[in-house]
Amino acid sequence: MHHFFAYLSRMKYIKRWGLMRNSQEENIQEHSLQVAMIAHSLALIENRLFGGALDPDHICVLAVYHETSEVITGDLATPIKYFNPKISQAYKEIEGIANEKMLSMLPEELRQDYTPLLNPPDKASYDLVKAADRISAYCKCLEEMKAGNREFERAMNSIRESIDQFQRPCVQYFMDHFIDSFSLTLDELN
Repeated sequence: MHHFFAYLSRMKYIKRWGLMRNSQEENIQEHSLQVAMIAHSLALIENRLFGGALDPDHICVLAVYHETSEVITGDLATPIKYFNPKISQAYKEIEGIANEKMLSMLPEELRQDYTPLLNPPDKASYDLVKAADRISAYCKCLEEMKAGNREFERAMNSIRESIDQFQRPCVQYFMDHFIDSFSLTLDELN
């Protein structure tokens, strides 16, 4: 018996933003879907508008699995994860161990297929997943602010700065063309 997919199904129980009061809770399964959709679009934008040669489907799959280790580690809040370099490095090691544990839950004949998804060797593609992850976090902040929850204001500003640091045209394009819609009500979207 292999437990990989049973563990993955527990992503819905891992809450994000644990140190913040949320008007709407978010779990890592929901988050991973949004990151996958955004990462896929970033790759398409890069290819269509900026001469890229990325594999949008591969990047989408990387995004689906980008939080896999958290079914073992839980979601460590960003202010703690990046408090200092020693904590950041230790957490990266813990994530690596958790990913190895997850891979050990697969039949041997499938591990080689999942290893590059949980430990991506292609840093250029994974960079788009990181950008999509930050954009998803920014969207969450916008939604919380729209709900009147000012607790997310500082995070929103900090995350926006981190998005701007990616300096990739596809990221800027997404922010210019899609992000403002997240602040609108359903009536305004219609």
